[in-house]
Formats: sequence, C-alpha cells, structure tokens
Amino acid sequence: MSQHNDTPSSHYFVPEPSPWPFIAMFAMFALLAGTALIINDIGFGNVLVTLGALLLTYMLYGWFRDVVGENLSGQYNHQVDRSFRQGMYWFIASEVFFFASFFGALYYIRNIAVPWLGGAGYLGTSALLYSQFTGDWPTAGPGDLGGDLTPMGAWGIPALNTMLLLSSGATLTWAHWGLKLNNQKTLVRGLIATITLGLLFVGFQAYEYQHAFAELNLTLASGVYGSTFYILTGFHGMHVTLGAIMLIAILGRSMKGHFSPRNHFAFEAVAWYWHFVDVVWLGLFIFVYMV
Repeated sequence: MSQHNDTPSSHYFVPEPSPWPFIAMFAMFALLAGTALIINDIGFGNVLVTLGALLLTYMLYGWFRDVVGENLSGQYNHQVDRSFRQGMYWFIASEVFFFASFFGALYYIRNIAVPWLGGAGYLGTSALLYSQFTGDWPTAGPGDLGGDLTPMGAWGIPALNTMLLLSSGATLTWAHWGLKLNNQKTLVRGLIATITLGLLFVGFQAYEYQHAFAELNLTLASGVYGSTFYILTGFHGMHVTLGAIMLIAILGRSMKGHFSPRNHFAFEAVAWYWHFVDVVWLGLFIFVYMV
C-alpha cells in the first residue's frame, strides 16, 4: 500500500486464505453481545467485552502485519494499488450510508414521529399513547419512563471535542505536507499531534458519558432521546478509536521510513478515514447537541 515494484501489469497478487475476517467477526460478536449483557445487567458481559477487545486488537495487529509484509516483499503493483483505492472508496461510501441511516432516524423521530404522536398535523393523535402525551423534544418516552433527564448541552465538552477533532484534521494535513516534501520530522510530529488530539477526544467523551449518567440522568433507558444520543455519539467514538489505532500503525511505519512522497497510499487511506470522521462529528455537534 505504499511501495510498487516493477512486476508486469499482467501479474496480480492474490493473497493466501486469511483467518483475520473470521477473527474480526468473532471479536465484533463478543463486543456487541457483551455490551448488550452489560446494558441489561445480565451475567458475564464484562468478560465478553474484554475478550472481544483482545481479539480485535490481535486481528488488527495480525492483518496490518500481513499487508505490510506483502507490500514490503514486492508483491503489490499499480493494479493492486488501484484495487486498494477502490476498496477504500467503497468502504467510506458504506460508512456514509451507515451514519446517514442514524441521522435519518433522528430526523424522523424528532420532526415527524414525536410531533405526530403529540397531535400535530392532520394525522396526529395523542390517543395512540395517552391523552396527556405532548410531542416535546427531548422526550423521555411514554409516561416519562426514562425519568427526569437533562439534555446534553453543546457548549461544554462537545464544543471542546469539536475543537480537538478539527485541530486533528489540520495536524494530519500538516503531516501529509511533510510526507510530500520528504520531511520525516514534520510527518512524525504531525502524526503524534493528531493521535494525541484523537485520544484526548475519546477521553473527554468517556468523561462526558460519565457526567451524563451520573448527573444528567441521561442513559440508554432515557427514552428515544437517550437511545439516539448514545447510538450516534457511541458509534462515532468507536470510529475515532479505530482511526487512532490506524494512525498509530501509520506512525510506526513512518518512523521506519516505509513511505515516500510518491507512494504512500496507506497514509492517504487513513487520512481519508480520519477526515470523514471529522465531518461526521460536525453533523453530530449541530444536529444532536446544538439544534
């Protein structure tokens, strides 16, 4: 993904069968099942989450190691590079639709379903729930089953996290400039700054969740507002964490001199992913926290 050899274009490298997709599947299953058990206070959820995290870490290390080894051994040519680029295009496209579905759900719930259940519009009728229901947002659910919650404000940790992510996009671009100019010091410093800002973002989001649970009574049981809040911000936080892991791998490769000003698609792919995560956060900040 960063170097090309002089192999004739008729040659196209096909890797050996790999165990990593299966390990990734089991890791994700353990993580999701464990999280569901923890949320419902059932059994050994912590064990499954820990197992899933370890399997995921092992999978990422092993898969990255294999791909880098294939690249450095001269197996890749321009055709393989083109395949990697097309794969990354489609991966990011799938991520766009993934988050679009959740933003669409938020829009539908907030602007159509809740007002309709509250009696708005010619089809509106509060009798579907109970006569005292009002279509206010945020809602804690029918009969306020979610309890007396306080919405998460925008001008605290969320605003700080916005500054952190936007700054990380700038430092990553700075690192890319250094790579194009063959300046390894700028490349490494920019990557270190980007990783630091990304990890700070994750840390502040964890603190935000603790604050929401302990002081705002904003939990996954806080009606549809709590559900949409955590599914949007939680999945985004997972993407930032994964992006930081990939940036750490890119930092290690950069320090070993694996990239050149002409051939560095691995860096570009992670940069595309990171900038996509930045854009998604801007949408979250506007539509989840501000509006």
